[in-house]
Amino acid sequence: MSEGRKQSQALFERAARVLPRGVSSNFRYWGDGATPMVARAEGGYIWDVDGSRYYDYRLGFGPVILGHALPAVDEHVREASRDGVVYAFTTEREVRVAEKIVEMCPGVDMVRFANSGSEATMHALRVARAYTGRDKIIKFEGHYHGMYDYVLWSTASSTMEIETMGNRRSPVPVSSSSGIPRALHDLVITLPFNDVEILEDTLKRTWFDVAAIIMEPMMGNVGSIEAEPEFLQAVRRLCDEYGVVFIMDEVKTGFRVAQGGAQELLGVLPDLATYAKSIGNGYPIAAFGGKREIMDIIGDGVAHGGTYCANNVGIAAAEKTLEILSGTDALEQVAERGRQLQKGISDILEAHSIPFVFTGHPSMFGVHFAEQCPREYRDYLASDYQTYNAILEELVVRGAMPDPDSREPWFFCAAHTEADIDDTLNLFEQSVDAVLANQH
Repeated sequence: MSEGRKQSQALFERAARVLPRGVSSNFRYWGDGATPMVARAEGGYIWDVDGSRYYDYRLGFGPVILGHALPAVDEHVREASRDGVVYAFTTEREVRVAEKIVEMCPGVDMVRFANSGSEATMHALRVARAYTGRDKIIKFEGHYHGMYDYVLWSTASSTMEIETMGNRRSPVPVSSSSGIPRALHDLVITLPFNDVEILEDTLKRTWFDVAAIIMEPMMGNVGSIEAEPEFLQAVRRLCDEYGVVFIMDEVKTGFRVAQGGAQELLGVLPDLATYAKSIGNGYPIAAFGGKREIMDIIGDGVAHGGTYCANNVGIAAAEKTLEILSGTDALEQVAERGRQLQKGISDILEAHSIPFVFTGHPSMFGVHFAEQCPREYRDYLASDYQTYNAILEELVVRGAMPDPDSREPWFFCAAHTEADIDDTLNLFEQSVDAVLANQH
């Protein structure tokens, strides 16, 4: 055991006695001797219990858009919490936040609040099924929409390999966990991403069963592989043609890639959209919303609710976060830090003759060791992600912490500085050198 991890390892062993694998989310488990145990975070940094500081490019898997422990947000939340936390009634602050979301997001007329991205997509799917009277959904291979049974099929976070996925023209939905009822297999149609022909052929055969197409505009669990413009436009056109609800999962892109999210950035409006992550700078708050005619069926025989929905703490965090995002150049600062890191990574990898491509937006981009830009999850599997993951693992050891899994993007926040990025690039070059030396 490293001398620098004694307290982390002791705390992990203590945690493993009362928490399965010592964590409260499978994604946080990095191995018995390697799982980080965190003490605190501030700005763009995170500290483990041994006192080691890291440049944080995970940012809680993306929520921390302004920086950890931002006083402006935290003080606003503390002030609001003095009036109580949960009322089970509507508040004026809740209405203000809903109005702000409608103002910022071009495809949203009405909003309901939830507590997590999983909840938001789950409720959006129920609304889509109720609106259309149909049961099935189309989702794309590698896309992740939450930790519940209806959507845990063919996600990148499962051990999904080409051999288990079937032919591209007739993919096999791959369950991402034991314990998911087999009956749900028949309610999910999985397709390769960015393939207009296959999507169109599928809808011609199945449209009368399909309630919704749900998709991430950037694959948040596959290095931010983007929806191609013609594919996004085709999804919109086909949903209109066949009466299918288009759900854009903006849990990661919302209030990060633009003030109005990916729908503003890409210029294609969905019927429903889902939000979480950056909406509250790390506080637990989520939302889903969309066209008035669809949202208006909620409460008219269509269920949505939750004890903690629109709780005063989450709503206050969203109120202040959205105020800052809409009233400052914070998102441009975030994107600029990403562009700075991309330029430095490009210089380093080109100097070492390593073929690579970037995918996604500068505020949440992926790096793929490949000659051509991946268009879908199957392309990612053909990249040299093993070498890139090895570099990321070396980088974490040296003090910069993107997720050491190339499927997760690099995330940036407004608290990252030019100096942080410059130092991270020095550590990245050291990590590349270490991995290449080990290979030879």
